[in-house]
Amino acid sequence: MTSRTIAENLDRADPLTRWRDEFVFPDPDLIYLDGNSLGRTPKRTVDAIRHVIEQEWAGDLITSWWENGWLEMPLTVGDLLAPLLGARPGEVAVHDSTTVCLFQMVNAAIDLTGGSVIAVADTEFPTDRYVIDGTARIRPGVTVRHGLDDLDGVDVVVRSHVDYRTAEIAPLAEETDRAAAAGAITVWDLSHAAGVVDLDLEGAGVQLAAGCTYKFLNGGPGSPAFTYVRSSIVDSVEQPIRGWFGQRDQFAMDNSFEARDGIGRMLNGTPGILGLVGARSGIEVAAEAGIGAIAAKARTLGDFAIDCAEEFGLTCSTARPPVSSGGHISVIHPDAATLQPRLAARGVIVDKRDPDVLRFGLSPLTTRFVDVFDALSILAGMLDA
Repeated sequence: MTSRTIAENLDRADPLTRWRDEFVFPDPDLIYLDGNSLGRTPKRTVDAIRHVIEQEWAGDLITSWWENGWLEMPLTVGDLLAPLLGARPGEVAVHDSTTVCLFQMVNAAIDLTGGSVIAVADTEFPTDRYVIDGTARIRPGVTVRHGLDDLDGVDVVVRSHVDYRTAEIAPLAEETDRAAAAGAITVWDLSHAAGVVDLDLEGAGVQLAAGCTYKFLNGGPGSPAFTYVRSSIVDSVEQPIRGWFGQRDQFAMDNSFEARDGIGRMLNGTPGILGLVGARSGIEVAAEAGIGAIAAKARTLGDFAIDCAEEFGLTCSTARPPVSSGGHISVIHPDAATLQPRLAARGVIVDKRDPDVLRFGLSPLTTRFVDVFDALSILAGMLDA
């Protein structure tokens, strides 16, 4: 049995409760369960961006590239993020959109293997499939295999660690090893995992990965994504988008291109500093709260949300943790498209995925157990009316 009293007791016992004070809540009555798409705004982000605009940009102007660390910010923010991914310093760069980062990783994997067959599931996140199809279009001889059951003859596998529809977790080490046994490199999309799953990229043997910072890392709309390259292979990687930030001697303008050593070779054009400041602030909050505590609450929230869904007679397609991440649950209903705006009118913000999925995001730093209970109760009331 579930009840609002149980939810209130869980909130009182929650060790992460105080971290809600780190975030902006303009409307305290709004139930926001879409942090798995766009995380809430950390208060320190507002202050940090204001400082960069008013002091570093307006006051220090171009000297900020050197004096305020702008030139190396994709790498310093990457080092801040690395422990949340189970990666080492010097293995992560935060620098561009998820699409661009995935394109880099897919092409780097093709070059590393010398192969031509990329495998991806038909249910994979659309951007991943689009990147793969686009890569095959511009690289002669490269073909796409749809499905991951048979990896014989596959050179590159692209897959998400957390399924965006169901929150199911793919076993990182086992699937990386399975692909490697077939002679393939796996490019992992960590967009729905970073900041909510306690990752161990090093221990799992992952070589290449990419992901975003605007979901559970609360980096802000369009905040830059990241690339991860294992240190043992990074200097063998040829990334396909050459720009002056990836050049060994960046300001030797007449020199031919020579890639930087280390993860810096993944950089290309001039980074967006304001976006990086937002990403840095959100990553700082997650790092200070601790990814272990965040992941533990995600699992508890996931279990509680499924308990509520079952109690209210809702159809939930998300398995219980640890099969799922706890980052969201999916409720299935044929009228999902009309239920979403009706929920919004009642002050409940959730996500929709065609044709029949309502996603209830469970961002551990900002979501309370009473939010979950109230939202699912409101939905159940709508269906019973």
